[in-house]
Amino acid sequence: MGDVKFDVLGIGNAIVDVLARVDDAFLDQEGLTKGTMALIDSDRAAELYTAIEPERELSGGSVANTMVGLANLGGRASFIGKVGCDRLGEIFRTELTQTGVHFLTPDAQSGPATAQCVVLVTRDAQRTMNTFLGACVHVGPDDVDAEMVADAKMIYLEGYLWDLAPAKEAFLKAASLAHDAGREVALSLSDAFCVNRHRESFLEFVKKHVDLLFANEDEVLALYQVGALEEAITQVAADCRTVAITRGAEGVVLLSEDQRHHVPAEVPRQLEDTTGAGDLFAAGFLYGHAQGLPLPVSGQIGVSVATEIISQFGARPERPLREVAAAHLV
Repeated sequence: MGDVKFDVLGIGNAIVDVLARVDDAFLDQEGLTKGTMALIDSDRAAELYTAIEPERELSGGSVANTMVGLANLGGRASFIGKVGCDRLGEIFRTELTQTGVHFLTPDAQSGPATAQCVVLVTRDAQRTMNTFLGACVHVGPDDVDAEMVADAKMIYLEGYLWDLAPAKEAFLKAASLAHDAGREVALSLSDAFCVNRHRESFLEFVKKHVDLLFANEDEVLALYQVGALEEAITQVAADCRTVAITRGAEGVVLLSEDQRHHVPAEVPRQLEDTTGAGDLFAAGFLYGHAQGLPLPVSGQIGVSVATEIISQFGARPERPLREVAAAHLV
C-alpha cells in the first residue's frame, strides 16, 4: 500500500451543530415532529436559534463526527468539507482541528453561509434535527485531489452529500483515485429518506465502487426495497465485500465475504442523547479495520464507543474513547 499519513480521509457535510434541550411542548409549538430531520432555510434557522438557549456549538456532520471519534481513539483522520467565511465556519474549523482531525479544505470565499443543524434534545433522549445546508453541499471534484486520497488507507463518504451533482462527481473522482492508489472506499448510507431519494444511483455506486458499507436496518431495507432483513443481507452481501448493519438494541450484523458475525448491543450507563450513535459506531469500526483487527473486534469497538456517546449529551466524547474501548484495543 505504501506509506500513508492518515488512516481515513472523510468527505462529508461540514455543519455546526447547535444543541439545546427542549420539552415536547416546544416541539409542538414549533410544529416539529420528534425524532425527525427536516431541511430548513437560513431564515428558519435564525428563528429557531433565537427561540432556544443553545447549550453547545460544535463542528458536526455525520462523517466529521466519525473522524473526531477516530482521532479520539488514536487514529489518524483527515476531512474534506465546505464552510463559509463566517463565525460558524471559524467555529467548525477551530473545533475540528482541536480534536486532532486535519481539515484539508479552504474556506469558500463566496456563496452560502456555513451550514448549521439545530439539534433539539428532549427528556427521552430523542433528537429532532433542523438543518440548513448552506455551504456544505457545495463540495465538488475540485476539492479532491490524488495526493489527498493516496495519503489515507481508505476514504469514507457520507450519503447525505449525494443530493447535488458536484458532490456526486467528487465521490466518483475520490473512489476512482482511491482504487487507483490501492485504497479502500467506505460509504455510509446516512438515512433511509436519503436512500429512498437516490436508490438507483446508490445501488450502482455500491456495486461498482464501495468496499465497505455502513447502514442501519431501515437503510438497507430501503436500498433493496424488501421487508425482511435476511433478504436484504443476501443481496447486500453479493454487492459489497464488507458490510456493517446496525440494529439499535439488537446489535450489529457484520458481513465480509464468507463471514457473518453478530455483535450484541451494550447497555448504556444512562440514555442521554442518541445524537451521533451511528457516526461513532463507524469511528470505532473504521479504527479497528484500519489497524487490521478482526471483523468482530472492529465491530465491538464500534459498539462500545457508540454506547458511550448515547450516555452523554452531544456527539463529542467526554471520556477518552481509548479508555472506553480498552478491552478491545491492542
